[in-house]
Amino acid sequence: MNTNQNKKKDHIYFMTLALQQAKRVLGNTKANPSVGCVVIKNGHLIGAGRTSVDGRPHAEQNAFHSSKINNKNSLLYSTLEPCSHYGKTPPCVNRIIKEKVKKVYFSIKDPDIRSFNKCSKKLRNVGIYVNEGIYKNKIISFYKDYLNIKTNKLPYVTCKIAISKDFYTINKKNRWITNEFSRGRVHLMRSNHDCIISSSQTILNDNPKLTCRINGLKSFSPARVILDNKLKIKVYSNVIKEADRYSTIIFYNKMNKRKIQLLNKLKVKTFKIPLDNKGNLDILRSLYKVKELGFSRVFLESGIKLTSNFLSNNLVNNFVVFTSNNNLKKNGRYSFKSYLKNFLRDKKSKIEKVNLLGDHLTSYELK
Repeated sequence: MNTNQNKKKDHIYFMTLALQQAKRVLGNTKANPSVGCVVIKNGHLIGAGRTSVDGRPHAEQNAFHSSKINNKNSLLYSTLEPCSHYGKTPPCVNRIIKEKVKKVYFSIKDPDIRSFNKCSKKLRNVGIYVNEGIYKNKIISFYKDYLNIKTNKLPYVTCKIAISKDFYTINKKNRWITNEFSRGRVHLMRSNHDCIISSSQTILNDNPKLTCRINGLKSFSPARVILDNKLKIKVYSNVIKEADRYSTIIFYNKMNKRKIQLLNKLKVKTFKIPLDNKGNLDILRSLYKVKELGFSRVFLESGIKLTSNFLSNNLVNNFVVFTSNNNLKKNGRYSFKSYLKNFLRDKKSKIEKVNLLGDHLTSYELK
């Protein structure tokens, strides 16, 4: 292997380390992207950082802070173009210059117009070498949610549904359709999103908590947004009882002043949303409101009606189907077979297939 090949391998390795940092806070950085950064000197890792929970400080600042030696003449690897604008914190570019970094490598440009394509010029003007594009294909995939919200102005929506082998969505004799490994995967997926959307009917039927119950990740439980047109939700529901611990929001349309006052007293935020032409809460307006509230990664967990509504209106980016290895037959209710087969007929973009010890997860990229 020649010297150039060795250098390319090193660059990919260090950028992979930066990406691993970014993955640790995916879905927990509010409106800011989840960025990973590592600082290398004389071939050794001397600093590593990621965007802080809630978005600040940025990854570069945290990487420098973690370093115990002088950063002068070091190499910096960042998954995203370092910011060059003043916001609530000074630009990371300024800190890079101050630390006298020798070379900066980043994977993709920041689509935020305040920083897009500005980092390289500022750094080169002071003699810092800049290279972009390392591990680009992999990292573009990681930032599909951030790129989506910057281009489409809507949150990135992952829709999850669990079905039996014979396509039923409800087990009349058991609360669960899928096994514990599938359910554990769902909890992990929740931790990578900042918002769950569900319906009041799902809350009434199942009384779920909609939290992440994996040791070490409980604090990463997303906010819960419940679509509840007529405010049918019960105040003793799990999501309401835990509203003082986990952010809980209800979108409604039909006014019930007394119920709203009670929900607000229980730490539940409420927002009135317009109806669509079928008399349901307008889900597009709901998504815009979700974005306005600062959420960018939505995990849709609901029944057939709301799931089908999102899918039919082309508002789902990633569709995840958990399929049990068991047939429910007469114990099954609400078959999704006809809709699912028709919907997936032309969907060729399977991005993940996982065997979960009997159950199967299939993930489709829809847009």
